[in-house]
Amino acid sequence: MTIVETGTESLVKKDRENVWHHISAYNEKNPPMVWESAEGAWITDHEGNRYLDGMSGLWAVNVGYGREELAEVAYEQLKKMPYVPMTQSHEPAILLAEKLNELLGDDYKIIYSNSGSDANEVAFKLARQYHQQNGEPSRYKFISRYRAYHGSSMGALAATGQALRKYKYEPLAPGFLHVAPPDNYRRPAGQSVEEYNIQRAEEFEQKIIWEQKETIAGIIMEPIITGGGVLVPHPIYLEKVQEICNRHGVLLIIDEVICGFGRTGKAFGHQHYKLKPDIVTMAKGLTSAYLPLSVTAVRKEIYEKFDTGEENSHLRHINTFGGNPAACALALKNIEIMERENLFDRSVELGNRLQNELAELKDHPNVGEIRGLGFLLGIEVVENKETREPASNERIAKLMGDCKANGLIVGRNGDTVAGFNNVIALSPPLSCTDEDVDFIVNVIKKVFNENK
Repeated sequence: MTIVETGTESLVKKDRENVWHHISAYNEKNPPMVWESAEGAWITDHEGNRYLDGMSGLWAVNVGYGREELAEVAYEQLKKMPYVPMTQSHEPAILLAEKLNELLGDDYKIIYSNSGSDANEVAFKLARQYHQQNGEPSRYKFISRYRAYHGSSMGALAATGQALRKYKYEPLAPGFLHVAPPDNYRRPAGQSVEEYNIQRAEEFEQKIIWEQKETIAGIIMEPIITGGGVLVPHPIYLEKVQEICNRHGVLLIIDEVICGFGRTGKAFGHQHYKLKPDIVTMAKGLTSAYLPLSVTAVRKEIYEKFDTGEENSHLRHINTFGGNPAACALALKNIEIMERENLFDRSVELGNRLQNELAELKDHPNVGEIRGLGFLLGIEVVENKETREPASNERIAKLMGDCKANGLIVGRNGDTVAGFNNVIALSPPLSCTDEDVDFIVNVIKKVFNENK
C-alpha cells in the first residue's frame, strides 16, 4: 500500500519536484505558500496561518472566497449538461450575453473565451478582418501604451508595454506600437494634470499620422493601467483618445479584464468617462475567478461587416472551452450576488475609506503618491521624494514581506519595466467587511512606519 504524505514539508518537496510556478524566480530557498482553504477575504495555508488576500488572487476574486451558491450553480449545470461547443448555443450563454449588454448599456455581440489574453487575441483578429471587409485592408496595426498589460499570448504580449514580460520571448506578433502612459506623478514640473493628459493623448494621434493612418486598426487600453502601476488618468485623457479614434476611423478596444465588474465602482471602468468603445474585453471578475471565462463584446455594426456573402467572410475563430455552460451559469450568479449586495457601491465606499485612512502615509519619506479608483489602490514607493527615484527591488520586497508577516498579502507591479517595479498594489475582494479594511489599514500603516 502506498502511503500518501500530505504534511506541509512533504507537499513543498513534491511541489518543488513537479510544479513550475508562474512568474517566479528559480529559487529553491523560497518555497511557495501552500493554500489550504479560503473564506471571504481570507486564505488559510497548509500550516493553519491566515492571511487577508489584499489582491483578490490575481485581481480577480471580486465577491470573495467560499461562496457556496456559486459552487452549487456550477455543480447543477455540470450535472445537467457539462459542455456545449459554441458553434451551437445553450441557455446560460444566451442569458449571460443579454445580462452583459444590460451592464454595458449598449448593443454588443458576445464572443466567449477562457482568459483575458484570449479575449484580447479575439479582439485583434476580428478588428483586422473587420477593416479588410470594410474596404480598408491596409489597417492592421494596434497602438497600446508602455507599462500596460494585455496578456501573455503572443499577440496580447505584443500589445503589452512591459519590456520585462517580453524579454527573451521576442520577436512577437508584428504590428503593435506603443506610446507613453499618463503617469501623472511624473509629469513635468509646472505642467497641469489636464495639460499633461491632453499631451499624452495627442501622442496617439501623432503615432497614427506618422505610421500612416490607413495602417492603424485599433487602440487598446485599460481605463486605468492596473498591473503596470495603478496609473489613473484624468478624464480628459480618455475622452481625447475617443475623439482621436473617431476622427481617424480607428477602433477603440477597452480592456476591462481587471477594471470590470465593480473594481472601480461601476460595472465597467470606462463608464466613469464619456466613452463608447467599439470592443470591450473582460474576464477575471466576470466569474470572480471561480471558473475560467472571458468575453469579447463587439458592437453590432462591426459584427454586421462579417456578413458580406463572400467566402471566408465569417469570423473563423473557435475556442474549445469558451462559453462553458457551468462557467456561464456561475457568471450569471456572480453578477446576481454583486447586484444583490450592492458591491459596485461598496467598492466606492471601501476605496474612499482606504484612501482617506492611508492619506497620512503621504508624509512618509518613501511614499511618493497614493492613487486609485474604487477598491483599487497603488502606493508609489520611492527612494527620494524630491528626485522621485523609484524604490529598489530590495525595499519593495521588504515591505511586501513585512505585510505578509503581519497577515496581509499585497501585490506589486513586478516584472514590468526595469527600474519601475516600485508600486505596492491593493485590490481586495469587494465583499470585504469594515473589519477587513481596518486590518488592511493597520497593517499597511504599521509596516510603513517600521520601515522609515
